[in-house]
Amino acid sequence: MLGSSQQAGQCKKVFSSTKARATLKVVRKSICTIVLLTIAAVTGTTGHNSSALVMTVGNSSVLNCSFKGNITLLKWTITPKAGGLCTLVYRADKKKTHRTTCSDNINLIFRADLPPALEIRQVGLAQEGNYSCDVASAEGNFHKRYHLTVQAPPRLSLSCDEQGSPVCEAAAGKPPAQLSWAPEGSSTAEEKCHDNGTVTVLSKFTACSTSVTSVITCMVSHPAGNWNQSIACCPSGKTGFFLLCVISLIGLLSLLFLLAAFELDIFSNRTMSNWCKSRQFPPAEVSGLEQR
Repeated sequence: MLGSSQQAGQCKKVFSSTKARATLKVVRKSICTIVLLTIAAVTGTTGHNSSALVMTVGNSSVLNCSFKGNITLLKWTITPKAGGLCTLVYRADKKKTHRTTCSDNINLIFRADLPPALEIRQVGLAQEGNYSCDVASAEGNFHKRYHLTVQAPPRLSLSCDEQGSPVCEAAAGKPPAQLSWAPEGSSTAEEKCHDNGTVTVLSKFTACSTSVTSVITCMVSHPAGNWNQSIACCPSGKTGFFLLCVISLIGLLSLLFLLAAFELDIFSNRTMSNWCKSRQFPPAEVSGLEQR
């Protein structure tokens, strides 16, 4: 009897038993890999763990996947806080890697006797986000997740403002830097947030002594490191500035008074001499009048 498909007038292509078994094996393997990776992404896998990773801007790191058995397929999915989704897929049977919309500093690396790993070179703030690795192997499916936090060290600067008060700035830090002063004293602080997630902290030391010049030290504390810088601005404030102005003004007025007195003396002598000559006094009398 003819098969139902033939009865329906359909053409059925004939395969040899060997080729058919090989084809079915490849199909099963591909379907199994796709299904397992889908299940791993949605519901979890044989091995599942996550880690928190902290990196400093400009540093590099290598992220590994944990799995057992011979690898069939590996996929990294990167979801950064800024920018689009990045994927890197490695197929062991073809020894090829496919990537989509990934930064140039993110790549798979292959080392002798080690599984492929993800390398991040000179990390930037844009690379902060979630990194997920899914592996299909002969012993099951495995999932590894990293949450990457990128920190940025602040740029420290210290100066004296127009009133002579020390001003300390920790610019573009992530997270915000903590500022303190030595010796301790009253101060004011403000923060300015930037679009890239960094924060600039500005602190003004307001407890300068007006009698003794002091060296003030600004200390910066941050997860990426600690720094300090010193400066001498005190005595400061309006009192010191006002005294300086008063002293300068007194000196200038004293100089002007001396010049005026000198010119007045010369003018008086000339006037007296001319008057005496106009009255035709004898020389002896003119000399006596000038001595008066």
